[in-house]
Amino acid sequence: MSWLVLIVSGIFEAVWAVALGRSEGFTRLGPSVVFGVALVISMLGLAWAMRDLPTGTAYAVWVGVGASLAVCHGMVTGEEAVSVVKVVLLLGLVGCIVGLKLAH
Repeated sequence: MSWLVLIVSGIFEAVWAVALGRSEGFTRLGPSVVFGVALVISMLGLAWAMRDLPTGTAYAVWVGVGASLAVCHGMVTGEEAVSVVKVVLLLGLVGCIVGLKLAH
């Protein structure tokens, strides 16, 4: 269950990261509220998962999930350029996340 909570928390990390970018320095209410709610959910989930998982592993997986989804969102929406190198590096990052799970 801790791994599932951790992955969902990583998804919420990507949500708050994207919302933070769209908040324009907290001058836009909607994205600012989404940022705050997603941040709290993400942190609570990370803290809950860390009761059973080692801190380093949990944090690396949380960051990896959030970062990879944030970059994918940027590429899908056209906010970031898509390149073969980026896709290969993202696949490597996801592979490392899976590897941390398998090594646990």
